[in-house]
Amino acid sequence: MVSSYGPHFGEETPLVGRHGSGTIFFTYCNLHCTFCQNYTISQLGEGSPVSREKLAGMMLSLQDKGCHNINLVSPTHVVPYILEALELAAAKGLYLPLVYNTGGYDTIETLRLLDGVVDIYMPDMKYSDAKIAEELSDIKNYPETNKAAVKEMHRQVGDLQLDEEGVAQRGLLVRHLVLPNGLAGTEGVVKFLAREVSTNTYLNIMAQYHPCYKAFDIPKLDRPLLGHEFSDAIELAHQQGLYRLDKEQFPLRFISR
Repeated sequence: MVSSYGPHFGEETPLVGRHGSGTIFFTYCNLHCTFCQNYTISQLGEGSPVSREKLAGMMLSLQDKGCHNINLVSPTHVVPYILEALELAAAKGLYLPLVYNTGGYDTIETLRLLDGVVDIYMPDMKYSDAKIAEELSDIKNYPETNKAAVKEMHRQVGDLQLDEEGVAQRGLLVRHLVLPNGLAGTEGVVKFLAREVSTNTYLNIMAQYHPCYKAFDIPKLDRPLLGHEFSDAIELAHQQGLYRLDKEQFPLRFISR
């Protein structure tokens, strides 16, 4: 099932370029985050069934619109169908880099099916603590699974490579959403990336958290992020030698208090 597709200009700078990232938003998700900002899609099933032929057509349409890549959002649970559609699209001339935009809860077995197929891996690293991950996203062993997945992704594609216009062609791009009250475990994430993956990792530390879905019922999540929480996360990344950060400016709509 697909919720929507089209050029997207709100993604990371190397994906957007001048003409946008060609996003396809799949319905449902293998995570169950209590604070999901797209919960109508990921949890409530907003979207429509599509055939492999129609999915291939979406990819080719995005290429025709001039998008820089095909950005598959929440693809983990539909990998077999994506591979079927890709075979059809490639036979009809699809050549754009393929972005695997995932919550980071992927098995090594799945990722090895994608070796040589995916050009750009964009996983979340949501949590450093397994107990918090289970409480907030209803998943077991997230940090262990997530770290193994990110290592495998990096093994396949390496550090993020940009063309002369700064548009991503291949490599790893990691997202980390800062949560209130340190719930995301930012220090553990940046230490792992710097020490076990690469200090050249392209990292988007995100400040966009605001209460949504079931977060209003969770005391530690029932408020927006504060300015110092985001700036502290940036500083932790710098301390570990991570320097390829997508955005370092705290959004003006979030005011420290």
